[in-house]
Amino acid sequence: MDQPAKTSLRKLPSVDEVTRAAGAAVLLEQYGRQALVAAVRDVLAAARTTESTPAIDAILHEADARLAAKSRSKLKPVFNLTGTVVHTNLGRALVAEAAIEAATAAMRNAVALEFDLGEGHRGDRDDLIRDLLCELTGAEDATVVNNNAAAVLLVLNTLAKGKQAIVSRGELIEIGGAFRMPEIMSRAGAKLVEIGTTNRTHKKDYAGAIGPKTGLILKVHTSNYRIEGFTKEVGARELTALAREKKVSLVNDLGSGTLIDLSRYGLTHEPTVKEAIAEGADLVTFSGDKLLGGPQAGFIVGRKDLIALVKKNPMKRALRIDKIRLAALEATLQLYRDPGRLAQKMPTLRLLARPQKDIEATARRLLSDVAAKLGDAFAVAVVPCDSQIGSGALPMEKVASAGLAIRPRTVKGAGRVLTSLSNAMRRLPTPVVGRIEDNALVLDLRCLEDEAAFLANLAALDLRHALD
Repeated sequence: MDQPAKTSLRKLPSVDEVTRAAGAAVLLEQYGRQALVAAVRDVLAAARTTESTPAIDAILHEADARLAAKSRSKLKPVFNLTGTVVHTNLGRALVAEAAIEAATAAMRNAVALEFDLGEGHRGDRDDLIRDLLCELTGAEDATVVNNNAAAVLLVLNTLAKGKQAIVSRGELIEIGGAFRMPEIMSRAGAKLVEIGTTNRTHKKDYAGAIGPKTGLILKVHTSNYRIEGFTKEVGARELTALAREKKVSLVNDLGSGTLIDLSRYGLTHEPTVKEAIAEGADLVTFSGDKLLGGPQAGFIVGRKDLIALVKKNPMKRALRIDKIRLAALEATLQLYRDPGRLAQKMPTLRLLARPQKDIEATARRLLSDVAAKLGDAFAVAVVPCDSQIGSGALPMEKVASAGLAIRPRTVKGAGRVLTSLSNAMRRLPTPVVGRIEDNALVLDLRCLEDEAAFLANLAALDLRHALD
């Protein structure tokens, strides 16, 4: 470093000088002394590296920017324009306002979580939702854990630890994140007994596999894939008769699970939990945060004696949910008592039920503003497209939707431009997540309800990198 540079750096204020300056008072109140001192040190260190001598106000401004960036939540709200309504990577179901209010109240207050107000002694947190679950499913008893994988793990560990669990090869599912049913069984201490073939399994296959070491028969609803063509599976009702004859338990894992017939919303019928109980399953497991439209949870419903065994398993405590999710679940389940108005109050069902013509009208209203913001380098058009439910539910089901297709006007480098545009959309204050297909960035508008907020957010779009 030459002498002029050394002289210049001597002019840099000390950390103490900066934090005692008038402009520092607001930042000290907002971030605290320790955080502000650390940020000022970082700014001064950067100034020494670049041999610059910023004024105290400039140092405080940069320190504020750094602290603000660190303070922003990484769990950012986004505009989900992917066309996947229950998107696993975007948080799955949007919960009802009633559930949000209940969760907020639970966070703000002490609550009777495991306290019997009538008797004045310790209670059971499952009591908060047990009656509701039994009413809505027809089950004798119920309990809840933190997700459906945990529900299956807990049931297997309770009923089949050190024993055999019989499953059709066609039902050995893999769910998101490469979690596979055989691995869950292994962790639960159950020995997997595969029967049948990938596409065909018969009742005689189950009957031939049952023996003195059998812990349970596991029926797995293949909610995230379909095997079509020359196929055969054994229905739950048939398996119930066999299980009772052989005196073994039948567990039906519905995966996504639903409490209502989805055909009323124009979707394909998906087996309901009530149907699974009526067919005779001893225990049924299903999710709370997919088709049900609540927070993340896994339910176990069925025979009272088996639920009692599950609840005595030490793993139950490790897998239980807290007061916040219990409050949200209770409020969500309460809404199912009024199925006629469910779509009005449950965001997930409301979005799935949106008519294509309404979504197309949204696209036409947005078209000119979006095109004006993107400029002459892009062509924007209203297009029909297909939405999907997501999170493994009804994987073959497509729901007619509409959106905006954005295409570069020049063919050369179009793929790079689309990728850059998609990146720019995700850098917005509220990131916009769409999908690239058919040489276009498609914004499926099924899940867009606040058009004004979307347009206001789009005003911050920076296309410089996309058009370089």
